[in-house]
Amino acid sequence: MDDTTIIGMVSIIVSGLTIAIGSLGPAFAEGRALAQGLQSIAQQPDESNSISRTLFVGMALIESVAIYCFVVAMILIFFNPFWDHVVAQAGG
Repeated sequence: MDDTTIIGMVSIIVSGLTIAIGSLGPAFAEGRALAQGLQSIAQQPDESNSISRTLFVGMALIESVAIYCFVVAMILIFFNPFWDHVVAQAGG
């Protein structure tokens, strides 16, 4: 196996782990936030608009973590900085 093959395999494995682990945390956090938001609305129905608005902002912030993990995985697969280094070392 040459260096390019090893870097390709490691990039794919690490990007898969990034997506797998990086989506578990936000999934659990969104579930917990939704449960707490619904419980708060059930206890104080008059404040449902305020609670819902705050809940949606919080959900967007939680979801951004999963999006960042997705972006890192795409960078590892398609724009890996190690590829250029290996190609430069092989050519030079």
